[in-house]
Amino acid sequence: MNAFVPGPLIEVKATALGPLSDLRFAVKDLIDIEGLTTGGGNPTWLSTHDAAKEHAPCVQALLDAGASVYGKTITDELAYSLEGENVHYGTPLNPQWPWALPGGSSSGSASAVASGEVDFALGTDTGGSVRVPAAFCGIWGFRPTHNAVSLAGVLPFAPCFDTVGWFASSGDVLARVADVLLPKAIHAPSIKPLRLLEEAFAIRARHEPDDASRLQQIANMFGAIESISVFDDQSEAWLRCYQHLQDHDIQTTLGDWIRVSKPQFGTAIAERFARIEGVDSAQLADSRIRKESLCRHIQQIVDASYLVFPTTPYAILPKDANADLLSDFYHHALTVNALAAIGGLPQITIPIQSDAQRPLALSILGARGSDRQLIALARELFRSHQGMNSVSL
Repeated sequence: MNAFVPGPLIEVKATALGPLSDLRFAVKDLIDIEGLTTGGGNPTWLSTHDAAKEHAPCVQALLDAGASVYGKTITDELAYSLEGENVHYGTPLNPQWPWALPGGSSSGSASAVASGEVDFALGTDTGGSVRVPAAFCGIWGFRPTHNAVSLAGVLPFAPCFDTVGWFASSGDVLARVADVLLPKAIHAPSIKPLRLLEEAFAIRARHEPDDASRLQQIANMFGAIESISVFDDQSEAWLRCYQHLQDHDIQTTLGDWIRVSKPQFGTAIAERFARIEGVDSAQLADSRIRKESLCRHIQQIVDASYLVFPTTPYAILPKDANADLLSDFYHHALTVNALAAIGGLPQITIPIQSDAQRPLALSILGARGSDRQLIALARELFRSHQGMNSVSL
């Protein structure tokens, strides 16, 4: 299935020559392009909203830097999924593993990059919607520090965690895009150790022990020898906090529209949106207090070291994954992804190794505002281990 939204392919020429002049990019259908209606992966949303009057600032910045738009890409409905399926527009292809899901909700953007149709693509990431499809499709992916890239002109899902991220065909392209979209570095790069996120490796080991061992060996080669327990047996509390605050935000941003417009959602998406009607607003203050406490905890850890871990609890998900497998995947993926979300932290997905069966991906999590240093570190680590069977830098 095509990565792009149905209809004529959208193309917008660059507005100037610049550092990205040789590149073209795709845009997730949650992000505005002037003159087009942002569809959000749902026909009812498309029919009840007007065309954008201007490009989202992130799109405009890329056009001004010389890149050209080549297509708007399919997204899971209103970003509420990590799978990559869309009952209205189809499931974008996972090019290297066509029997598997591409991951979502930035599924079309990941597919377009992985297939080579574009050099890079914009996505959004709340609970993993760039990180997961990057891992599943064997490409580079980046979730920036919260609010480092403007969310203006982006369909809001859960603004307290929403970010604009991007996929790239190589670490070089990822960094070139970062130079355009990210704020200039204020602090000089600091030298910090890399540490293994103990719980994430343990989760992977329970499901895929061989892959977990391979990933740990590679992380060790990167220099991550020491392990650290981040959740301190409180992983359920992290997940509950993340989900409660996310669902309250969704209720605020989308609840009224859903009640009035009564959109037709896919079954799984409909169930998720139905759940937000039961959000307990009385617990909001407590959840915000807990978030601040958890945020201080994770920030203290990443101020002292980078965290290295498997990006996803499974290497990949088959298209026919049963309900139990999907439930287990979501539980563990959202728990680990909550670290970046709650802390507002940058996270990079590195395509470590690809073979006939599955991709392997590691993530590195950095301190808030360390986006440029994090990308430089990931590229250097990747470059220094080119002996591995990896994608090109």
